[in-house]
Amino acid sequence: MMKQFLEGQGLTYKEVNVQYDQQAAQKLVEETGQMGVPQTKVNGHWVLGFDPDTLMQYVKK
Repeated sequence: MMKQFLEGQGLTYKEVNVQYDQQAAQKLVEETGQMGVPQTKVNGHWVLGFDPDTLMQYVKK
């Protein structure tokens, strides 16, 4: 859902699959304390889960 939302908004993104990238998984837990996905980093802020309203607030900053 997050990828579809980002694409629908015309926003570019880099997808990182933490299931296959253990370094990325470790960094994610260090930065957020969470392992759940999706997690989206926008302008230095993490958005947990599918939360388009919060995501767009950070996009506009």
